[in-house]
Amino acid sequence: MHSIEYDEIHDEIAVPIPFGGAILTFRGGANGEEPPLRVIQGPLTQIEDPSRMGLDPVNNEIYVPQGRKVLVFDRKASGNVAPVRILEGPDTRLGAGSVAIDPIHDLLIVVGGAGQRLRSQILIFDRKASGNAKPKAIISGPNTKLMNTGGPATVYPPTGKILVPIRGEVANQAMFAPDSFVGVWSIDDNGDVPPQWTIGGPKGVFEMVRGVAVNPKHKEVIVTDKRLNAVLTFYVPEIF
Repeated sequence: MHSIEYDEIHDEIAVPIPFGGAILTFRGGANGEEPPLRVIQGPLTQIEDPSRMGLDPVNNEIYVPQGRKVLVFDRKASGNVAPVRILEGPDTRLGAGSVAIDPIHDLLIVVGGAGQRLRSQILIFDRKASGNAKPKAIISGPNTKLMNTGGPATVYPPTGKILVPIRGEVANQAMFAPDSFVGVWSIDDNGDVPPQWTIGGPKGVFEMVRGVAVNPKHKEVIVTDKRLNAVLTFYVPEIF
C-alpha cells in the first residue's frame, strides 16, 4: 500500500491494494477488523496493480493510474465495474506515476515517468479528458529538476499549487538520496520551468522523500521520509 486518500466531504477513506488489484473504501471512523463499504475489483475494472490513486469528492470520482493510462470510476462504484472513462494513448504522454485532482480549476494532474529512467514530468489535463487526449500543459526538462519522483504528488486547488516529492538519485546501496526535496509549481506553468520553491533540499534535511500533504488551516506542508522513518512539517504560507 503506497497511497491513501481521505474524503472529508463524505468522511470516507479510500486505499489502493496492489496485490489484490482493488480499490477499497472504508468509513472515516473505521477501526479494527472492519469490512470496506465498497470494493472495486475484477477484470472489467482493468485494475491490475494499483499503487497510487486520486480522489475527487466534489465530482464524486476515483482516479487510478495504471502504467500508461488513467482509469476513472464513479466514487460510489463497487464490484466488477468498468471505468466511466479512460485516458490513454500516445498523445497523452502518460507514464507510471501518481494523480491529483483540482476540482476548482477542473484539472487532472499526472506526475510520473516519461518513459526513460529517472526522468519525470508533470502533465496537466482537463479533468474530464479521455481517450488519446493531449495535455493542456507539460512541465518537463532539466531545469525542472524532476528526477525520479518519490511518491504521490498533491495539488492545493485554491491557489493552484502543485507539490511534488522528488527523490533524486540514490547515492548508494543504503538507499540514501541526498538530492531529495519537495518542488512547488503552479497549474499555470508550462515547459522547462524550475520550481517556484523547493522545500527541505536538495542536499537538505531529507534522505529519501516519499509523500507530501498540506494542512491549509495552519499553512503547513507535511512530508514523509522513508529512510529517516519520519514525518516532517514545514510552515510555508506562500503556498496558501
